[in-house]
Amino acid sequence: MSDREKARALMERLDKEAKAGGYFLSTDEEMVLDLMDGLLVNQQRYGYLACPCRMADGIREEDLDLICPCDYRDPDLDEYGTCYCALYVSEEVVKGQKKIGSIPDRRPLLEERAEIKIKKNQAANNKSSAFAGASQPVWRCLVCGYLCARPQPPLKCPVCKADKDRFERFA
Repeated sequence: MSDREKARALMERLDKEAKAGGYFLSTDEEMVLDLMDGLLVNQQRYGYLACPCRMADGIREEDLDLICPCDYRDPDLDEYGTCYCALYVSEEVVKGQKKIGSIPDRRPLLEERAEIKIKKNQAANNKSSAFAGASQPVWRCLVCGYLCARPQPPLKCPVCKADKDRFERFA
């Protein structure tokens, strides 16, 4: 399979997953295929589909927020009608009712990400849970917010298809 065929296959997979979740890929097929090329290069380089429009650290746990679909997709779609790399777009953009432009990168700087991680861990340790006494932990998908109660998070999110390590213990 050629590189372009691999890119097309990835595009078709992501498009199917996007539509199943109520999302849309950009209608600019050449741009989308170029993004797929970048995602595939990053998958080969790092072992995961890191956003090709951002600098990955090369350490999966440090890059979880920018594995496609990144954690910033939904807020970007809400505010700008497109995600940072313009792979995902709003329905208004697809229908031609809204034009896309450049948008700021929401990803915090490395130092800020470290502080956020510390605060999240502290909050998780100190949280008095409404789920206290539950027989199983509750897991939340960091990409789409899906919640499930089970001993371990699912291998893939049933909603957005994010990997197991994109879940956090919610309660």
